[in-house]
Amino acid sequence: MAELLNVRGLETQFRTREGLVHAVNGVDFSLKEGETLGIVGESGCGKSVTVMSMLRLIPTPPGKVVAGQAFYQGKDLLKMSDEEIRHIRGSQISMIFQDPMTSFNPVLTIGRQVAEPLEIHQGMNRKQAYERVTEMLELVGIPKAKDRLGDYPHQFSGGMRQRVMIAMSLVCNPSILIADEPTTALDVTIQAQIIELAKELRDKLGMAMIWITHDLGVIAGLADRMAVMYGGLIIETAPVKSLYATPSHPYTLGLINSLPRLDMDQYHRLESIDGLPPILMEKPVTCPFAPRCTFVRERCLQENPPLLESAPDHYTACWVDPATGRDRS
Repeated sequence: MAELLNVRGLETQFRTREGLVHAVNGVDFSLKEGETLGIVGESGCGKSVTVMSMLRLIPTPPGKVVAGQAFYQGKDLLKMSDEEIRHIRGSQISMIFQDPMTSFNPVLTIGRQVAEPLEIHQGMNRKQAYERVTEMLELVGIPKAKDRLGDYPHQFSGGMRQRVMIAMSLVCNPSILIADEPTTALDVTIQAQIIELAKELRDKLGMAMIWITHDLGVIAGLADRMAVMYGGLIIETAPVKSLYATPSHPYTLGLINSLPRLDMDQYHRLESIDGLPPILMEKPVTCPFAPRCTFVRERCLQENPPLLESAPDHYTACWVDPATGRDRS
């Protein structure tokens, strides 16, 4: 599969009253055609900021992308003009935002909002755009779609609003769909429906996908590859099966051990990760996970490990192998 997206050395900072926050600190990842990449990590680790930086959606000020490259089909998104990136966003790279309750303009109809990308990016007239919108709303499971084009966002439930958001993100047939925790505000049954819908549409339309979440259970059945973030860095990346079978970073191991499992005794106690996430007022120069790590070494407190291959196509940023407790050479 050909490579669609290649992000290298991405760094983003935010200027606040308390000082400079180093939100993303040198992120590298790639995405191939038709591939689904899952990005996981706890709140504040830099997942959303990474993709929003890549798409130039970070408000400036207070935020600023200070380093890095993001090549999409050989062109650097971070060096494009405002006009060029505007034609990429929503047309070739689309994004489903976190909260379906606040992602729509409350005073414009759903038909008007979903049709707008078609008029801007594909030059359709109003009639053509509304016909296409009706098709897409039917595709994502909105009943009587044509009759609902004149409805406003408040007339849809949370689950239906998220389906409309998916329709809007797919209406221009993008090469890449980015889903930023799209099920966070929904109840469990609706979450399952939205995830199943995303899988069906991905397979049907053949697009690549980046799915951002803190739920490892979601990624297990959805993604091909997975990247684990901590402290504004990717600390482990591997094919999903490899990462779940043999996690190579203590943080990833802690995340997986904190999940309930059907193959464990019903009284098995779930593990937790002690301590708190780092406060990123300074760029990490040592391992950001070291204060919480049970495998910590002196070297961890002196030097930040690079992301190196620990197994075939499995990359880890850690000086210690948690499976054996031995130092990595």
